[in-house]
Amino acid sequence: MSDTPDTPEVTGEPMVTPVRVVIALCLLAPFVAMLWVGSYAKVDPAFIGIPFFYWYQMLWVLLSTALTMVAYQLWQRDQRARGTAKGGAAK
Repeated sequence: MSDTPDTPEVTGEPMVTPVRVVIALCLLAPFVAMLWVGSYAKVDPAFIGIPFFYWYQMLWVLLSTALTMVAYQLWQRDQRARGTAKGGAAK
């Protein structure tokens, strides 16, 4: 047996950063909104004749796209910041 444990190296940088928390919230919000069916399982208020149940879900399709784009941009910025902090070249 070897003397070294099979744990990854500790770099001293925190793995959970505020930016990563925001990324997680952006990705988690659509799931929570869609899985909480009781919050939107109703007919009123109707929007241009479409029951709330349907237009709420379609609205979340657009919101999910926007939140995923925000999460991706934040992730890219975080990765660039980590790369330059480690002495690498920024892309």
